[in-house]
Amino acid sequence: MAVAPQVVAIPLYLGLMALELVEVRRERRDAERSGTTPEMLGYTGKDTATSLTMGIGSLVWGALFAGVTLAVDLFFYDRRLLDLGSYADGSAGIAAAVAAWALLVLLDDLCYYWFHRVHHESRFFWAAHVTHHSSQRYNLSTALRQSWIPLTSIPFYLPIFLLGFSPVQWAFVHGLNLVYQFWIHTEAIDPLPRPFELVFNTPSHHRVHHGSNPQYLDKNYAGILIVWDRLFGTFEPEVERVRYGLTKNIDSYNPIWVAYHEVVAITRDVARAGSWRERWRLTFGRPGWAPDQA
Repeated sequence: MAVAPQVVAIPLYLGLMALELVEVRRERRDAERSGTTPEMLGYTGKDTATSLTMGIGSLVWGALFAGVTLAVDLFFYDRRLLDLGSYADGSAGIAAAVAAWALLVLLDDLCYYWFHRVHHESRFFWAAHVTHHSSQRYNLSTALRQSWIPLTSIPFYLPIFLLGFSPVQWAFVHGLNLVYQFWIHTEAIDPLPRPFELVFNTPSHHRVHHGSNPQYLDKNYAGILIVWDRLFGTFEPEVERVRYGLTKNIDSYNPIWVAYHEVVAITRDVARAGSWRERWRLTFGRPGWAPDQA
């Protein structure tokens, strides 16, 4: 089986993190000379170590459950309604192959938007995704701070297999999508030219997504194309300084707690709930919902 693009890109990740660290140190030296405060928060040892640990753990969990994921994907692929993936091998011509791969990129990115949005808007899924937002820093290592709760993404990509793209084709394109998202986790890049910002997800757009400022909450879910947020009403531009992290930060570098603190909170809240309706909403409702809001 081919190695996923996001795994092949690990040396690239490390190289870009080194370059970002050089830029952070340069800015701090310039700020010291001018007597100002550096704009970039930069890195801290404990925070970066936690992010890297979460990334390694996520790869391990993904590998352990790869068989389950592939079995589900193949189940739906074997029952496909169309066979669009057959055009991707070039047998029907170069134009058809390019169109098929371009369509797969768009479909994957659209599915990612809804995967990402639901993982913010339902507490059950948020428990898996909250790990990625738990850092109060924002640098390239933050991109690697990933979930240790596998399988929650599976339902969101099943339409791709029903349309006839194979799990291998999807895994390649989805890996490229994840590689793209690495570079947008930085404070070192200012807003880019407006035409690019209108179409693509950028560091400026994604800084907003990681913000705990009230106007930034649950905004900019895009993977590659910010057009989905503009289309579905979840776009917010970067205006004021972003405060990174959660609305209630956990202030812990323990990887186990970072990975599962929301699962513990859900379990605690459900145990205290006074009715099954409350238990349902505390599990699957919006994060932050409490019975006194009913």
